[in-house]
Amino acid sequence: MKKSLWITLGVVLLLVGVFVWYKYYFVFGEGVKSGYLNYAMKKGYVFKTYEGKLIQEGFGRGKTGTVTSYEFEFSVEDPEIFKQLETNSGKTFDLHYKEYNGALPWRGNTKFIVDKVVNMK
Repeated sequence: MKKSLWITLGVVLLLVGVFVWYKYYFVFGEGVKSGYLNYAMKKGYVFKTYEGKLIQEGFGRGKTGTVTSYEFEFSVEDPEIFKQLETNSGKTFDLHYKEYNGALPWRGNTKFIVDKVVNMK
């Protein structure tokens, strides 16, 4: 009886561990987004995280032939990358990001984490 309880507990802990890894640490996708940096800021109540927004221009579902903008909200873990973004707000950036399945409070408010500045104009 005791042995089966320990086995069940071990299996449950293993499943919880796999779920947490998949939800918060598995990189679902990665790529590069380009656009004008709208803002970069440090915010949070308990965990101060670096957040930003990129405005992408393109053709959307608005009126035919009109230009609409798309917003890409992201978080940054590296203070050096954040400093580069903060001092160059309003410029055009190509940002490499990783997409996770969920956000962690100490990593940022979004599931998109920028890990590299590819290009800045």
